[in-house]
Amino acid sequence: MLKATELYKKYKLPHKTVEVLRGASLEINGGERVAIVGRSGAGKSTLLHVLGGLDLPDAGAVHIDGQDVYRLSRRKRTALRAGKIGFVFQSYHLLPEMDVAENVMLPAMTGVNRMPRATMRERALKLLERVGLSDRASHMPMELSGGEQQRVALARALMNSPQLILADEPTGNLDGTTGAQVMELLFELSRTTSSALIMVTHSMESAALCDRVLEISHGQLINSVKP
Repeated sequence: MLKATELYKKYKLPHKTVEVLRGASLEINGGERVAIVGRSGAGKSTLLHVLGGLDLPDAGAVHIDGQDVYRLSRRKRTALRAGKIGFVFQSYHLLPEMDVAENVMLPAMTGVNRMPRATMRERALKLLERVGLSDRASHMPMELSGGEQQRVALARALMNSPQLILADEPTGNLDGTTGAQVMELLFELSRTTSSALIMVTHSMESAALCDRVLEISHGQLINSVKP
């Protein structure tokens, strides 16, 4: 359901140019779970952002469900991203002025094909129940622990029933026990919704839970192995 071909990406700094991606390619099947590992600064997060339509590559192509992401207009790319991709970030990115339920509803609020607000809220409450936070719907993000905030982020990622979940170090800000609980929930949600999952992680223990592990090195993906 996702195919990336020969992706290149570089950043121009004041005194040098850094080539982050140098011909990275991969294919992901529907429902497949893939981990991307590599040293700090290897380009893991950049790759994830390019795959998700958040960061324009200098060259190469990304196809999601048969659509060439970077040949779409900005509006159509936004619609594809909202409808087919769920994002989970290390830092949660919950909006502090919105309560928990509203944060979960956010992808549907900004989508092109918006559903009625009552329908959005009903779905958000069901998702919060699935992640064990139905009693926190009216709370503000700052009233939640880090683990609870990340569970809200998981619910938000599923709001539009995405075909693909992109997770960037989803347990990076959590302690070991809480991180393990969030990881277990992430994989359970991926499995029960049949969503493909691409997860950037520094933890080989987390990577071993995936169907495949890809290492990014010198801007390319190598060592596709069974964990």
